[in-house]
Amino acid sequence: MSLPKVAVVILNWNGIDLLKHFLPYVLKHSSSNGDFSVDVVLADNASNDISVAYTQEHFPSVQIVKNPINNGYAGGYNAALKHIKADVYVLVNSDIEVTENWLQEPVMQMLRNPQIACVQPKICAFSKRHLLEYAGGAGGFIDRLGYPFCRGRIFDTQEEDNKQYNMNTEIFWASGACMFIRSDCFWQAGGFDEDFFAHMEEIDLCWRLKNLGYICMYEPSSVVYHVGGGTLSAINPRKTYLNFRNNLFMLAKNLPSPFFTRTLLLRLVLDGIAAFKFLLQGSFRHFKAVFDAHMSFYANFRKMIAKRKRNDALKKKFKLSAVYRRSIVFDYFVLGRKRFNALRSKDFYA
Repeated sequence: MSLPKVAVVILNWNGIDLLKHFLPYVLKHSSSNGDFSVDVVLADNASNDISVAYTQEHFPSVQIVKNPINNGYAGGYNAALKHIKADVYVLVNSDIEVTENWLQEPVMQMLRNPQIACVQPKICAFSKRHLLEYAGGAGGFIDRLGYPFCRGRIFDTQEEDNKQYNMNTEIFWASGACMFIRSDCFWQAGGFDEDFFAHMEEIDLCWRLKNLGYICMYEPSSVVYHVGGGTLSAINPRKTYLNFRNNLFMLAKNLPSPFFTRTLLLRLVLDGIAAFKFLLQGSFRHFKAVFDAHMSFYANFRKMIAKRKRNDALKKKFKLSAVYRRSIVFDYFVLGRKRFNALRSKDFYA
């Protein structure tokens, strides 16, 4: 009987310097064992640097999948994964440093429990390794208004990793910076939504997986270090645009019907407040980014509603587990609850 197959897939776009530094770690710590076999794959998103040639010359064991165009994170992975046969995909940013035994427990969790669709490792910051990293920390959650946050990172507050989140637990979403996901679940849910291009597509996917009856887990024994900001920095207006627009896309597609109209209208108001805050701070480009995000959302509203109807037709369960009942915005900015452990456990749906 053949071993389950794991594919570690690194999406790359003009990332030659990152590949030189981080790919050796992936190869060193991603060997096949008695539980599963491992292939390492470079999914190249139409790079115009020497990424592919360098990888072929220096790392011949790495499989190469070439995408004909750069269609972002979402489209790039969708296109590449169609050519990769595996039981488990491990989607890894090119700026991730992996560590010893990082594959073992996340993969085994999914092999042991078919209800687990995806797993996120502990993600720490590469440059400040004592900090839980912005992009995923110790697993993602979402509040009742659709604002995402992480254990170890709420808005701009990053916590030190003092092993306070060293327990395996269910989460709402796994970071796309390093995500373990069962291939059958990925395709059953429809893969990433390519209209997102980049940012929050993994949260949208995890939400759809929950609606199909699956769960996402966090596994602290697997640790990786993330550089972050490799494509767009936090201060880039393009990132502001994608975050605001894609969050509205995600809500329109996935909000449970009883909360749909009220939550969406309230979010539009709160986004308007955020936009004018940017303006008062003199950040006109970010103000315009929020405005443009809303214009794109209105232009695509019917399209998102059509996707919502398709999602509803597939929905098997109405699950609120790992959702924060309160507003994380109010608790953070008004009540000063800036760390995950300051949030009350009774305020999370079980």
